[in-house]
Amino acid sequence: MKITYPHMGNLYIVIRALLESLGLELVLPPPTSRRTVELGVRHAPEFACFPFKLNLGNFIEAYELGADTILMAGGVGPCRFGYYAQVQREILEDLGYHMDMVVLEPPDTSWRELRDKIRYLIGRKSWWEVIKAIRFAWFKARAVDVVEEQVLYLRPRVQQTLELEKLYREALKKIDEAPDKKSLDRVVDHYLALMKGLPQKPGPFLRVGLVGEFFTVLEPFANYDIERRLGSLGVEVNRSIYLSAWINEHLFRGLLRVKGLEHTKELAAPYLKSFVGGHGRETVGSTVDYALQGYDGVIHVAPFTCMPEIVAHSILPAVSKDYGIPTLTLYLDEHSGEAGIVTRLEAFVDLMAARRERKLKGEAGKWIFT
Repeated sequence: MKITYPHMGNLYIVIRALLESLGLELVLPPPTSRRTVELGVRHAPEFACFPFKLNLGNFIEAYELGADTILMAGGVGPCRFGYYAQVQREILEDLGYHMDMVVLEPPDTSWRELRDKIRYLIGRKSWWEVIKAIRFAWFKARAVDVVEEQVLYLRPRVQQTLELEKLYREALKKIDEAPDKKSLDRVVDHYLALMKGLPQKPGPFLRVGLVGEFFTVLEPFANYDIERRLGSLGVEVNRSIYLSAWINEHLFRGLLRVKGLEHTKELAAPYLKSFVGGHGRETVGSTVDYALQGYDGVIHVAPFTCMPEIVAHSILPAVSKDYGIPTLTLYLDEHSGEAGIVTRLEAFVDLMAARRERKLKGEAGKWIFT
């Protein structure tokens, strides 16, 4: 059994730690590239969302490297994510790529089904070994998030941006290689100290909240590396969801003590009380949360045709008006133009800067929804 799985940000570090701790053979897809997009677009339904196409391209490239088993998460509700695995399995079979698809559905769907699929993967290994492997993978997820949060904070502030990006890549590599918790802690402490020691520019800096569909928020290739682009424009970015929060919500049903999205559902209630699939409701609540924290704006990213985020998008004008916070929505797919995205980001940053200047002068702040 040679197992592969799709890329989503730095998830590969976490899954590698989990599978290799259990003695399973891993085939990591190449980093998502234009070829990945071309493969996914060529074989996926035209109106399938962008993450679906990227995942499919990942699987085809992993098959070319010898993978025969796919590890995939499942889902429930209106979001099409719950159907990804079934449709992708049929497409791969039609192409002659015979791969076993192991879908890990959320625990609240069926504990027995989840248990049986884990047993299928681990063979005769004990459940205690599984728990230890999950625990180690969780430590790596938290380590990745801590480093990412620091990078997001420092990007607009440091004078040596290339040095920061170099340290970030090195930190991820060392986290991936760390064999135990103590080594992992040393790596994180070491690189946080190096990053904080870089010379910094004086502030203040604009602050933006990044909300939307979880894959598009977490995967730089899908969002055209929006965090780095905003950092180069002098903007501090705060994500509404991090990798560990997604794992906690999707696999552990919020049992672990990590900042997640639960509080955003209460904030969204005046505008949207019902579950609309994906993170549509959380997008609305996170926008309210960022407004209450005094952020300068919110950027909403979503795959083109994503129904939950279309619902959220229709509500954001009311939130923007009530809380006086500008918002920008970017729908992304394989046809998105990099130049157009950069232009819209630059214009939005100029808008936020002008709005902050008016507020500092005591003038009535105007808001604009785009």
